[in-house]
Amino acid sequence: MAYGMHTAMDTYLSRAATKEEMAEFHKDDYLEFLQRITPENMLSDPSLPGYNIGDDCPIFDGLYDYCALYAGASVDGARKLCNSQSEIAINWSGGLHHAKKAEASGFCYINDIVLAILQLLRHHPRVLYIDIDVHHGDGVEQAFWNSDRVMTLSFHKYDKDNFFPGTGPLNSTGPENPLSPGAHHSLNVPLNDGVEDDDYIELFKQVAGACIDSYAPTCIVLQCGADSLGCDRLGCFNLNIRAHGACVEFIKSKHLPMLVLGGGGYTPRNVARLWAYETSICIGATVNPALPSHTPFLRAFEPDRSLFPPLSEHGKFDNKNSKDYLWSLVVGIREQLRYQQGAPSVQMQVIPPDLGGIREEVENEIREERENGEAWRKERERGVGQRGGGGV
Repeated sequence: MAYGMHTAMDTYLSRAATKEEMAEFHKDDYLEFLQRITPENMLSDPSLPGYNIGDDCPIFDGLYDYCALYAGASVDGARKLCNSQSEIAINWSGGLHHAKKAEASGFCYINDIVLAILQLLRHHPRVLYIDIDVHHGDGVEQAFWNSDRVMTLSFHKYDKDNFFPGTGPLNSTGPENPLSPGAHHSLNVPLNDGVEDDDYIELFKQVAGACIDSYAPTCIVLQCGADSLGCDRLGCFNLNIRAHGACVEFIKSKHLPMLVLGGGGYTPRNVARLWAYETSICIGATVNPALPSHTPFLRAFEPDRSLFPPLSEHGKFDNKNSKDYLWSLVVGIREQLRYQQGAPSVQMQVIPPDLGGIREEVENEIREERENGEAWRKERERGVGQRGGGGV
């Protein structure tokens, strides 16, 4: 907001997702657990161990309300894409890609990405999900493992034994049964420590571009986890902010409806820098590298007070990704795309029963919002020039 970009966007107050909306993916007993659990009663709740609550997923006051708010924002963003109210929808509070159907995982409790994609599938025959968090997008992959209507593509650090969540090797591409619709539709780009800007950008363009060309999605969901930046407390890459943003810019250049979400990020000042820059990319704004003098908590961005600090030069990891290894990833993904035999066709006359129905009252609210906006615009047009012949 210090750059004033909010004035160039339509901004909305997040509506909390209802329990029924979250139940389109999550199990009822898990949602009931999140509703009732508090720091005061957690030790006496016998169901606690069954939901993977622990150090990575602590219980805190307001947990359920927090989950409902960030999930509601992603769901509403998806609906605005479906209703052509937006070409790009952004929810930086979303992107919690590890949450499973009936358990929390990796700081994630409700999988807002899955809920948003379920909304998009009501209107879009094919959705491409791309994840550039340093951690594998395992929860989203698992949710659509058996479907060819969603392709998942995750770029992440992979080490089965030493890096969370330990999933997402190159050869994990969907169900092993070739007759399953989801076969070859879960794609993974496993990276080693220290990947650098130019290599990452080229790899991303080669792989994501090939997936878009082959799968022909009608909508893209992009998870922009900031922990893939250099100097992140939990990350191990050497990426600078401009390189991360180049991925967003590349996807935007495809001119498809796009839902942009946040994700991980454990060095807060760099998370703020990154998502401010990527917001500017989404709206086509040019921002000054020097942070505005009225930026809140400006001292936290010292000593440079810049939007683009040299992250790759501080705490640098050795680059363990050879050119040959990176090219082998491109070849491996292209081989999986060859098995797909083109984009799947979908009859859209009937909404799949497992997706449930969009609430009629929400649709009415959307229509009223659009009608009120049109009436306001016409009223302003009638008023132009009526005061003494001068403009407003």
